Amino acid sequence: MVSRLNGLFSLNGQYKAVLSDIWGVLHNGVRAYDEAVDALVQFRKNGGHVVLITNAPRPNGPVHEQLADLNIPRSTYDSLVTSGDVTRLAVSSAQSKKIFHIGPSRDMALFDGLDVELVSEEQAGIIVCTGLEDDEKQTPDDYDAQLERLARRELPLICANPDLVVERGTSLIYCAGALAKKYRDHGGETVLVGKPCAPIYKAARELINTAANDVVANAEILTIGDGLPTDIRGANNEGFDALFITAGIHSADFGPADQPQASLVTARLKNENLNAIGYMPHLIW
Repeated sequence: MVSRLNGLFSLNGQYKAVLSDIWGVLHNGVRAYDEAVDALVQFRKNGGHVVLITNAPRPNGPVHEQLADLNIPRSTYDSLVTSGDVTRLAVSSAQSKKIFHIGPSRDMALFDGLDVELVSEEQAGIIVCTGLEDDEKQTPDDYDAQLERLARRELPLICANPDLVVERGTSLIYCAGALAKKYRDHGGETVLVGKPCAPIYKAARELINTAANDVVANAEILTIGDGLPTDIRGANNEGFDALFITAGIHSADFGPADQPQASLVTARLKNENLNAIGYMPHLIW
């Protein structure tokens, strides 16, 4: 049975570094979770290092700004890496420089400074998907015909955010991962760079070692997240311990958000062949 932890303090001294998800752990897109912010601040005050790791499909600059706008202080973390950061590396090394972008205009900073040309669907040699153009009104089904056409042309699709859904306030909205899944269903080739895939963790490890001025072992890194297919699977794949935050995108699966049933949490982890050292509804110190 996976146990509920009373707070991050109960693990104090066991880990040198934390890799923490952002959306679903530190905020819900509308407001910050003050107790979660305090937990990471306290972890750092006790000598630990915190690297934030997010599937945001933008470079880290705009994410720093978003955190500041939500009054999440810089003292919460040492550094952060985004799926957008590693997407830029994937785009730079792609064979084709003619890119068809699927996603909202707010993600265009992803391409700033890159030697690429944004073109129409018909001219494209590669697709970069950062999300739905209007994620509050559209669903992946709205893209079905277009994705089927593109898949027939055998164009590779770089997915800048492997998340299927994310919380925004009290609603769940679709992310680029949902479009990538549909593209695969049509036989298309997809390249995933964010959680749970290796590229973003390679970048995160480098940031941890820089913050610690040392090589931090896998056993000394704790990953915190609310996404089973991204945060927890990614931690398991990389050999990190994982702390599961249950009151995020999977909240409805475990009973009352603040009182999740341990048996349901344990069963879900077992069914998905995932491991966690424990769970909390919300991250607290």
